[in-house]
Amino acid sequence: MAFSELLDLVGGLGRFQILQMVALVVPIMWLTTQSMLENFSAAVPNHRCWVPLLDNSTDQASVPGTLSLKDLLTVSIPLGPNHEPHQCLRFRQPQWQLLDPNATATNWSEAATEPCVDGWVYDNSTFTSTIVAKWDLVCDSHALKPMAQSIYLSGMLVGAAVCGRASDRFGRRLVLTWNYLQMAMSGTVAAFAPTFPVYCLFRFLVAFAVAGVMMNTGTLLIEWTSTRARALAMTLNTLGFSFGQVLMATVAYGVRDWALLQLVISVPFFLCFVYSWWLAESARWLLITGRLEQGLRELRRVAAINGKGAVEDSLTTEVLLSAMQEELSAGQAPSSLNALFCMPRLGLRTCISTLCWFAFGFTFYGLALDLQALGSNIFLLQALIGVVDIPAKIGTLLLLSRLGRRPTQAVSLVLSGLCILANTLVPYEMGALRSALAVLGLAGLGAAFTCISIFTG
Repeated sequence: MAFSELLDLVGGLGRFQILQMVALVVPIMWLTTQSMLENFSAAVPNHRCWVPLLDNSTDQASVPGTLSLKDLLTVSIPLGPNHEPHQCLRFRQPQWQLLDPNATATNWSEAATEPCVDGWVYDNSTFTSTIVAKWDLVCDSHALKPMAQSIYLSGMLVGAAVCGRASDRFGRRLVLTWNYLQMAMSGTVAAFAPTFPVYCLFRFLVAFAVAGVMMNTGTLLIEWTSTRARALAMTLNTLGFSFGQVLMATVAYGVRDWALLQLVISVPFFLCFVYSWWLAESARWLLITGRLEQGLRELRRVAAINGKGAVEDSLTTEVLLSAMQEELSAGQAPSSLNALFCMPRLGLRTCISTLCWFAFGFTFYGLALDLQALGSNIFLLQALIGVVDIPAKIGTLLLLSRLGRRPTQAVSLVLSGLCILANTLVPYEMGALRSALAVLGLAGLGAAFTCISIFTG
Protein backbone atom coordinates (compact mmCIF):
# COMPACT_ATOMS: atom_id res chain seq x y z
CA MET A 1 0.00 0.00 0.00
CA ALA A 2 1.26 3.49 -0.93
CA PHE A 3 0.06 6.95 0.12
CA SER A 4 -2.36 7.11 -2.83
CA GLU A 5 -4.13 4.04 -1.42
CA LEU A 6 -4.20 5.57 2.05
CA LEU A 7 -5.77 8.67 0.52
CA ASP A 8 -8.42 6.57 -1.21
CA LEU A 9 -9.27 5.01 2.17
CA VAL A 10 -9.90 8.36 3.89
CA GLY A 11 -11.49 9.82 0.77
CA GLY A 12 -9.59 11.31 -2.16
CA LEU A 13 -12.57 13.15 -3.57
CA GLY A 14 -15.14 14.07 -0.95
CA ARG A 15 -16.47 16.87 1.23
CA PHE A 16 -12.99 17.72 2.50
CA GLN A 17 -11.61 18.16 -1.03
CA ILE A 18 -14.52 20.42 -1.97
CA LEU A 19 -14.02 22.63 1.09
CA GLN A 20 -10.26 22.70 0.48
CA MET A 21 -10.80 23.63 -3.17
CA VAL A 22 -12.97 26.61 -2.23
CA ALA A 23 -10.56 27.73 0.51
CA LEU A 24 -7.55 27.59 -1.82
CA VAL A 25 -9.00 28.77 -5.15
CA VAL A 26 -10.72 31.92 -3.81
CA PRO A 27 -7.30 33.42 -2.88
CA ILE A 28 -6.06 32.46 -6.36
CA MET A 29 -8.75 34.73 -7.82
CA TRP A 30 -7.56 37.67 -5.71
CA LEU A 31 -3.93 36.77 -6.37
CA THR A 32 -4.54 37.21 -10.11
CA THR A 33 -5.54 40.82 -9.50
CA GLN A 34 -2.08 41.50 -8.04
CA SER A 35 -0.42 40.35 -11.27
CA MET A 36 -2.81 42.26 -13.54
CA LEU A 37 -2.96 45.36 -11.32
CA GLU A 38 -0.57 47.58 -13.27
CA ASN A 39 -2.73 47.43 -16.38
CA PHE A 40 -4.84 49.91 -14.41
CA SER A 41 -2.75 51.37 -11.59
CA ALA A 42 0.07 52.09 -14.08
CA ALA A 43 -2.09 53.06 -17.05
CA VAL A 44 -0.62 55.99 -18.97
CA PRO A 45 -3.20 58.81 -19.19
CA ASN A 46 -3.15 61.43 -21.90
CA HIS A 47 -0.85 64.22 -20.81
CA ARG A 48 0.78 67.46 -21.88
CA CYS A 49 3.24 69.94 -20.46
CA TRP A 50 2.13 72.39 -17.81
CA VAL A 51 2.03 75.85 -19.44
CA PRO A 52 1.23 79.21 -17.83
CA LEU A 53 -1.39 80.30 -20.36
CA LEU A 54 -3.49 77.21 -19.67
CA ASP A 55 -2.70 76.35 -16.08
CA ASN A 56 -1.77 79.59 -14.29
CA SER A 57 -4.73 81.78 -13.39
CA THR A 58 -2.60 84.95 -13.32
CA ASP A 59 -1.33 84.46 -16.88
CA GLN A 60 -4.80 83.46 -18.06
CA ALA A 61 -6.19 86.79 -16.85
CA SER A 62 -3.92 88.65 -19.29
CA VAL A 63 -5.18 86.69 -22.31
CA PRO A 64 -7.81 88.37 -24.53
CA GLY A 65 -11.25 86.90 -23.84
CA THR A 66 -11.79 86.10 -27.50
CA LEU A 67 -9.26 83.25 -27.41
CA SER A 68 -10.56 79.75 -26.71
CA LEU A 69 -8.76 77.00 -24.81
CA LYS A 70 -8.02 75.35 -28.16
CA ASP A 71 -6.30 78.54 -29.35
CA LEU A 72 -4.25 78.73 -26.16
CA LEU A 73 -3.25 75.09 -26.60
CA THR A 74 -2.18 75.79 -30.18
CA VAL A 75 0.17 78.62 -29.21
CA SER A 76 1.54 76.79 -26.15
CA ILE A 77 2.06 73.16 -27.22
CA PRO A 78 3.54 71.98 -30.54
CA LEU A 79 1.91 69.14 -32.44
CA GLY A 80 3.30 65.65 -31.90
CA PRO A 81 3.85 62.82 -34.40
CA ASN A 82 0.15 61.87 -34.35
CA HIS A 83 -0.92 65.49 -34.99
CA GLU A 84 -2.16 65.77 -31.40
CA PRO A 85 -0.61 68.14 -28.82
CA HIS A 86 2.91 66.94 -28.02
CA GLN A 87 3.12 65.08 -24.72
CA CYS A 88 6.72 65.95 -23.89
CA LEU A 89 7.43 69.40 -25.37
CA ARG A 90 6.10 72.92 -25.03
CA PHE A 91 6.93 76.28 -26.60
CA ARG A 92 9.34 78.48 -24.69
CA GLN A 93 7.16 81.48 -25.61
CA PRO A 94 3.60 81.54 -26.98
CA GLN A 95 3.67 81.20 -30.80
CA TRP A 96 0.92 83.70 -31.62
CA GLN A 97 1.64 83.45 -35.34
CA LEU A 98 0.14 79.94 -35.32
CA LEU A 99 -3.31 81.48 -34.87
CA ASP A 100 -3.01 82.85 -38.39
CA PRO A 101 -5.33 80.71 -40.61
CA ASN A 102 -2.52 80.45 -43.16
CA ALA A 103 0.06 79.27 -40.62
CA THR A 104 1.49 75.74 -40.82
CA ALA A 105 3.49 73.51 -38.53
CA THR A 106 6.65 74.82 -40.16
CA ASN A 107 6.04 78.28 -38.71
CA TRP A 108 8.05 77.30 -35.60
CA SER A 109 11.41 75.69 -35.10
CA GLU A 110 12.71 73.05 -32.70
CA ALA A 111 14.70 75.79 -30.97
CA ALA A 112 11.42 77.34 -29.88
CA THR A 113 10.53 74.27 -27.77
CA GLU A 114 11.68 72.89 -24.45
CA PRO A 115 10.90 69.83 -22.28
CA CYS A 116 8.19 69.93 -19.63
CA VAL A 117 10.35 71.65 -17.01
CA ASP A 118 7.32 72.58 -14.87
CA GLY A 119 5.73 69.14 -14.93
CA TRP A 120 2.72 67.70 -16.71
CA VAL A 121 -1.04 67.98 -16.74
CA TYR A 122 -2.82 64.62 -16.88
CA ASP A 123 -6.23 63.63 -18.17
CA ASN A 124 -8.17 62.27 -15.18
CA SER A 125 -11.30 61.29 -17.10
CA THR A 126 -10.57 57.53 -16.95
CA PHE A 127 -8.44 57.24 -13.81
CA THR A 128 -8.40 59.75 -10.98
CA SER A 129 -4.83 58.71 -10.14
CA THR A 130 -2.16 56.30 -11.41
CA ILE A 131 1.44 55.70 -10.42
CA VAL A 132 2.42 57.19 -13.79
CA ALA A 133 0.79 60.49 -12.89
CA LYS A 134 1.92 60.40 -9.26
CA TRP A 135 5.61 59.98 -10.06
CA ASP A 136 5.64 61.42 -13.63
CA LEU A 137 6.70 58.18 -15.34
CA VAL A 138 6.43 59.74 -18.78
CA CYS A 139 8.70 61.20 -21.47
CA ASP A 140 12.33 60.79 -20.33
CA SER A 141 11.16 58.62 -17.41
CA HIS A 142 8.80 56.41 -19.42
CA ALA A 143 11.13 53.38 -19.06
CA LEU A 144 10.46 53.30 -15.30
CA LYS A 145 6.96 51.91 -15.85
CA PRO A 146 8.08 48.64 -17.53
CA MET A 147 10.92 48.51 -15.02
CA ALA A 148 8.31 48.28 -12.24
CA GLN A 149 6.72 45.33 -14.04
CA SER A 150 10.13 43.68 -14.48
CA ILE A 151 10.82 44.07 -10.76
CA TYR A 152 7.47 42.44 -10.01
CA LEU A 153 8.23 39.48 -12.28
CA SER A 154 11.70 39.20 -10.72
CA GLY A 155 9.97 38.85 -7.37
CA MET A 156 7.98 35.92 -8.73
CA LEU A 157 11.19 34.29 -9.95
CA VAL A 158 12.93 34.65 -6.59
CA GLY A 159 9.79 33.64 -4.70
CA ALA A 160 9.43 30.45 -6.73
CA ALA A 161 13.02 29.46 -5.98
CA VAL A 162 12.84 30.24 -2.25
CA CYS A 163 9.29 29.11 -1.43
CA GLY A 164 9.71 25.77 -3.20
CA ARG A 165 12.63 24.83 -0.96
CA ALA A 166 10.96 26.35 2.10
CA SER A 167 7.79 24.30 1.63
CA ASP A 168 9.84 21.09 1.48
CA ARG A 169 11.51 22.02 4.75
CA PHE A 170 8.78 23.73 6.78
CA GLY A 171 5.60 22.40 5.22
CA ARG A 172 3.18 23.52 2.54
CA ARG A 173 0.56 25.07 4.82
CA LEU A 174 3.00 27.03 6.96
CA VAL A 175 4.69 28.61 3.93
CA LEU A 176 1.29 29.28 2.35
CA THR A 177 0.08 31.00 5.53
CA TRP A 178 3.20 33.16 5.64
CA ASN A 179 2.77 34.07 1.96
CA TYR A 180 -0.82 35.20 2.57
CA LEU A 181 0.38 37.49 5.37
CA GLN A 182 3.30 38.80 3.32
CA MET A 183 1.06 39.58 0.38
CA ALA A 184 -1.47 41.35 2.57
CA MET A 185 1.11 43.47 4.39
CA SER A 186 3.34 44.26 1.40
CA GLY A 187 0.37 45.12 -0.82
CA THR A 188 -1.10 47.38 1.85
CA VAL A 189 2.19 49.20 2.43
CA ALA A 190 2.67 49.60 -1.36
CA ALA A 191 -0.59 51.59 -1.46
CA PHE A 192 1.00 54.20 0.84
CA ALA A 193 4.47 54.18 -0.75
CA PRO A 194 5.94 57.72 -0.62
CA THR A 195 8.39 57.18 -3.49
CA PHE A 196 8.62 55.05 -6.61
CA PRO A 197 11.58 52.92 -5.37
CA VAL A 198 9.68 52.09 -2.16
CA TYR A 199 6.65 51.14 -4.25
CA CYS A 200 8.80 48.81 -6.40
CA LEU A 201 10.33 47.21 -3.30
CA PHE A 202 6.96 46.25 -1.83
CA ARG A 203 5.63 45.12 -5.20
CA PHE A 204 8.68 42.81 -5.35
CA LEU A 205 7.68 41.39 -1.97
CA VAL A 206 4.08 40.96 -3.16
CA ALA A 207 5.31 39.02 -6.22
CA PHE A 208 7.55 36.90 -4.00
CA ALA A 209 4.47 35.86 -2.02
CA VAL A 210 2.39 35.38 -5.18
CA ALA A 211 4.80 32.72 -6.40
CA GLY A 212 4.68 30.96 -3.03
CA VAL A 213 0.87 30.93 -2.97
CA MET A 214 0.65 29.58 -6.52
CA MET A 215 3.13 26.76 -5.86
CA ASN A 216 1.80 25.65 -2.48
CA THR A 217 -1.84 25.87 -3.53
CA GLY A 218 -1.17 23.50 -6.41
CA THR A 219 0.88 21.18 -4.21
CA LEU A 220 -1.79 20.93 -1.49
CA LEU A 221 -4.50 20.27 -4.06
CA ILE A 222 -2.49 17.50 -5.70
CA GLU A 223 -1.35 15.86 -2.46
CA TRP A 224 -4.88 15.76 -1.01
CA THR A 225 -6.67 14.61 -4.19
CA SER A 226 -6.88 11.07 -5.53
CA THR A 227 -4.93 10.30 -8.70
CA ARG A 228 -8.04 9.94 -10.86
CA ALA A 229 -9.33 13.41 -9.89
CA ARG A 230 -6.09 15.40 -10.07
CA ALA A 231 -6.69 16.65 -13.60
CA LEU A 232 -10.06 18.03 -12.47
CA ALA A 233 -8.52 19.61 -9.36
CA MET A 234 -5.76 21.34 -11.31
CA THR A 235 -8.23 22.54 -13.96
CA LEU A 236 -10.41 24.09 -11.25
CA ASN A 237 -7.28 25.67 -9.80
CA THR A 238 -6.38 27.24 -13.17
CA LEU A 239 -9.98 28.44 -13.55
CA GLY A 240 -9.36 30.52 -10.43
CA PHE A 241 -6.96 32.62 -12.51
CA SER A 242 -9.63 33.05 -15.22
CA PHE A 243 -12.23 34.29 -12.74
CA GLY A 244 -9.53 36.50 -11.29
CA GLN A 245 -9.14 38.24 -14.64
CA VAL A 246 -12.85 39.09 -14.64
CA LEU A 247 -12.63 40.14 -10.99
CA MET A 248 -9.74 42.48 -11.83
CA ALA A 249 -11.75 44.20 -14.57
CA THR A 250 -14.75 44.56 -12.26
CA VAL A 251 -12.83 45.97 -9.30
CA ALA A 252 -10.73 48.31 -11.46
CA TYR A 253 -13.86 49.62 -13.17
CA GLY A 254 -15.29 50.59 -9.81
CA VAL A 255 -12.07 51.86 -8.20
CA ARG A 256 -10.22 54.38 -10.35
CA ASP A 257 -7.57 55.53 -7.82
CA TRP A 258 -4.38 53.45 -7.91
CA ALA A 259 -3.69 53.53 -4.16
CA LEU A 260 -7.25 52.58 -3.22
CA LEU A 261 -7.22 49.84 -5.86
CA GLN A 262 -3.94 48.46 -4.47
CA LEU A 263 -5.52 48.49 -1.02
CA VAL A 264 -8.75 46.80 -2.10
CA ILE A 265 -6.97 43.83 -3.70
CA SER A 266 -4.51 43.41 -0.81
CA VAL A 267 -6.68 43.58 2.32
CA PRO A 268 -8.62 40.32 1.57
CA PHE A 269 -5.39 38.37 2.12
CA PHE A 270 -5.54 39.22 5.83
CA LEU A 271 -8.71 37.10 5.91
CA CYS A 272 -6.94 34.35 3.94
CA PHE A 273 -4.13 34.45 6.49
CA VAL A 274 -6.58 33.97 9.37
CA TYR A 275 -8.51 31.02 7.96
CA SER A 276 -5.40 29.34 6.52
CA TRP A 277 -4.52 28.18 10.07
CA TRP A 278 -7.44 25.73 9.76
CA LEU A 279 -6.22 24.26 6.47
CA ALA A 280 -4.86 20.71 6.60
CA GLU A 281 -1.14 20.24 6.15
CA SER A 282 -0.12 17.74 3.48
CA ALA A 283 -0.25 14.34 5.16
CA ARG A 284 2.13 12.97 2.55
CA TRP A 285 4.75 15.61 3.46
CA LEU A 286 4.24 14.95 7.17
CA LEU A 287 4.71 11.20 6.76
CA ILE A 288 7.72 11.46 4.47
CA THR A 289 9.47 13.84 6.87
CA GLY A 290 8.86 11.48 9.80
CA ARG A 291 6.04 13.40 11.51
CA LEU A 292 3.88 10.30 11.80
CA GLU A 293 1.65 11.47 14.66
CA GLN A 294 0.78 14.72 12.89
CA GLY A 295 0.21 12.89 9.62
CA LEU A 296 -2.07 10.42 11.39
CA ARG A 297 -4.10 13.26 12.92
CA GLU A 298 -4.56 14.92 9.51
CA LEU A 299 -5.63 11.66 7.86
CA ARG A 300 -8.15 10.97 10.65
CA ARG A 301 -9.45 14.52 10.37
CA VAL A 302 -9.98 14.12 6.61
CA ALA A 303 -11.64 10.73 7.11
CA ALA A 304 -14.06 12.30 9.62
CA ILE A 305 -14.95 15.19 7.28
CA ASN A 306 -15.48 12.76 4.39
CA GLY A 307 -17.73 10.54 6.53
CA LYS A 308 -15.29 7.61 6.72
CA GLY A 309 -15.75 6.87 10.41
CA ALA A 310 -14.78 3.20 10.20
CA VAL A 311 -11.51 4.03 8.42
CA GLU A 312 -10.77 6.74 10.98
CA ASP A 313 -10.75 4.19 13.80
CA SER A 314 -8.57 1.69 11.88
CA LEU A 315 -5.78 4.16 11.11
CA THR A 316 -2.81 3.60 13.41
CA THR A 317 0.89 4.38 13.36
CA GLU A 318 1.63 0.74 12.52
CA VAL A 319 -0.67 0.89 9.50
CA LEU A 320 1.08 4.04 8.29
CA LEU A 321 4.55 2.55 8.71
CA SER A 322 3.67 -0.60 6.79
CA ALA A 323 1.90 1.37 4.04
CA MET A 324 4.59 4.02 3.58
CA GLN A 325 7.80 1.97 3.84
CA GLU A 326 8.96 2.69 0.30
CA GLU A 327 8.06 6.40 0.39
CA LEU A 328 9.56 6.84 3.86
CA SER A 329 12.87 5.39 2.70
CA ALA A 330 12.81 7.63 -0.37
CA GLY A 331 12.10 10.61 1.84
CA GLN A 332 15.30 10.08 3.81
CA ALA A 333 17.45 10.77 0.73
CA PRO A 334 18.35 14.47 0.37
CA SER A 335 16.59 16.10 -2.57
CA SER A 336 18.53 18.19 -5.07
CA LEU A 337 18.22 19.61 -8.55
CA ASN A 338 20.72 17.03 -9.80
CA ALA A 339 18.23 14.25 -9.01
CA LEU A 340 16.05 15.47 -11.89
CA PHE A 341 18.83 14.79 -14.38
CA CYS A 342 20.17 11.49 -13.06
CA MET A 343 17.88 9.58 -15.42
CA PRO A 344 17.94 10.65 -19.09
CA ARG A 345 14.16 10.37 -19.63
CA LEU A 346 13.39 12.36 -16.48
CA GLY A 347 16.01 14.96 -17.43
CA LEU A 348 14.52 15.32 -20.92
CA ARG A 349 11.02 15.67 -19.52
CA THR A 350 12.24 18.31 -17.05
CA CYS A 351 13.88 20.35 -19.83
CA ILE A 352 10.80 20.18 -22.06
CA SER A 353 8.48 21.12 -19.18
CA THR A 354 10.73 24.06 -18.31
CA LEU A 355 10.63 25.20 -21.94
CA CYS A 356 6.83 24.98 -21.96
CA TRP A 357 6.61 27.02 -18.76
CA PHE A 358 8.96 29.61 -20.26
CA ALA A 359 6.90 29.80 -23.47
CA PHE A 360 3.72 30.28 -21.47
CA GLY A 361 5.11 32.85 -19.02
CA PHE A 362 7.03 34.89 -21.58
CA THR A 363 4.07 35.12 -23.94
CA PHE A 364 1.27 35.51 -21.41
CA TYR A 365 2.85 38.30 -19.41
CA GLY A 366 4.11 39.97 -22.58
CA LEU A 367 0.53 40.29 -23.82
CA ALA A 368 -1.53 40.53 -20.63
CA LEU A 369 0.59 43.23 -18.95
CA ASP A 370 0.26 45.74 -21.80
CA LEU A 371 -3.46 45.94 -22.52
CA GLN A 372 -3.24 49.62 -23.48
CA ALA A 373 -1.27 48.55 -26.57
CA LEU A 374 -4.08 46.17 -27.61
CA GLY A 375 -7.11 48.43 -27.40
CA SER A 376 -8.65 51.56 -25.94
CA ASN A 377 -11.10 49.87 -23.54
CA ILE A 378 -8.79 48.02 -21.17
CA PHE A 379 -11.65 47.13 -18.80
CA LEU A 380 -13.47 45.22 -21.53
CA LEU A 381 -10.26 43.58 -22.72
CA GLN A 382 -9.38 42.41 -19.22
CA ALA A 383 -12.83 40.91 -18.74
CA LEU A 384 -12.78 39.24 -22.18
CA ILE A 385 -9.45 37.56 -21.39
CA GLY A 386 -11.05 35.88 -18.39
CA VAL A 387 -14.37 35.08 -20.08
CA VAL A 388 -12.72 33.43 -23.11
CA ASP A 389 -10.26 31.63 -20.84
CA ILE A 390 -13.01 29.73 -18.99
CA PRO A 391 -14.37 27.62 -21.92
CA ALA A 392 -10.81 27.15 -23.20
CA LYS A 393 -9.75 25.50 -19.94
CA ILE A 394 -12.92 23.43 -19.61
CA GLY A 395 -12.45 22.27 -23.21
CA THR A 396 -8.86 21.37 -22.42
CA LEU A 397 -9.98 19.09 -19.59
CA LEU A 398 -12.31 17.30 -21.99
CA LEU A 399 -9.63 17.00 -24.68
CA LEU A 400 -7.09 15.56 -22.24
CA SER A 401 -9.16 12.42 -21.80
CA ARG A 402 -9.47 11.93 -25.57
CA LEU A 403 -6.32 13.28 -27.22
CA GLY A 404 -3.93 12.88 -24.30
CA ARG A 405 -1.69 15.44 -22.65
CA ARG A 406 1.12 15.84 -25.17
CA PRO A 407 -1.08 16.50 -28.27
CA THR A 408 -3.28 18.91 -26.31
CA GLN A 409 -0.23 20.73 -24.96
CA ALA A 410 1.29 21.03 -28.44
CA VAL A 411 -1.94 22.20 -30.10
CA SER A 412 -2.57 24.89 -27.47
CA LEU A 413 0.95 26.30 -27.79
CA VAL A 414 0.83 26.28 -31.61
CA LEU A 415 -2.59 28.00 -31.60
CA SER A 416 -1.24 30.74 -29.31
CA GLY A 417 1.84 31.20 -31.49
CA LEU A 418 -0.20 31.48 -34.70
CA CYS A 419 -2.50 34.11 -33.18
CA ILE A 420 0.43 36.20 -32.02
CA LEU A 421 2.23 35.91 -35.36
CA ALA A 422 -0.96 36.87 -37.20
CA ASN A 423 -1.28 39.91 -34.94
CA THR A 424 2.07 41.24 -36.13
CA LEU A 425 0.66 41.36 -39.69
CA VAL A 426 -2.50 43.30 -38.78
CA PRO A 427 -2.27 47.10 -39.29
CA TYR A 428 -2.32 49.10 -36.06
CA GLU A 429 -5.47 50.91 -37.22
CA MET A 430 -7.48 47.65 -37.10
CA GLY A 431 -7.70 47.72 -33.33
CA ALA A 432 -10.71 45.39 -33.02
CA LEU A 433 -9.02 42.61 -35.00
CA ARG A 434 -5.77 43.03 -33.09
CA SER A 435 -7.63 42.77 -29.79
CA ALA A 436 -9.57 39.69 -30.96
CA LEU A 437 -6.39 37.89 -32.03
CA ALA A 438 -4.69 38.76 -28.75
CA VAL A 439 -7.62 37.48 -26.67
CA LEU A 440 -7.74 34.27 -28.76
CA GLY A 441 -3.99 33.83 -28.29
CA LEU A 442 -4.37 34.30 -24.54
CA ALA A 443 -7.16 31.70 -24.52
CA GLY A 444 -4.74 29.27 -26.16
CA LEU A 445 -2.20 30.13 -23.48
CA GLY A 446 -4.85 29.43 -20.84
CA ALA A 447 -5.28 25.96 -22.33
CA ALA A 448 -1.50 25.50 -22.38
CA PHE A 449 -1.33 26.60 -18.72
CA THR A 450 -3.90 23.96 -17.77
CA CYS A 451 -1.98 21.24 -19.63
CA ILE A 452 1.44 22.08 -18.20
CA SER A 453 -0.02 22.40 -14.67
CA ILE A 454 -1.42 18.88 -14.91
CA PHE A 455 1.68 17.55 -16.65
CA THR A 456 4.15 18.84 -14.07
CA GLY A 457 1.80 18.34 -11.13
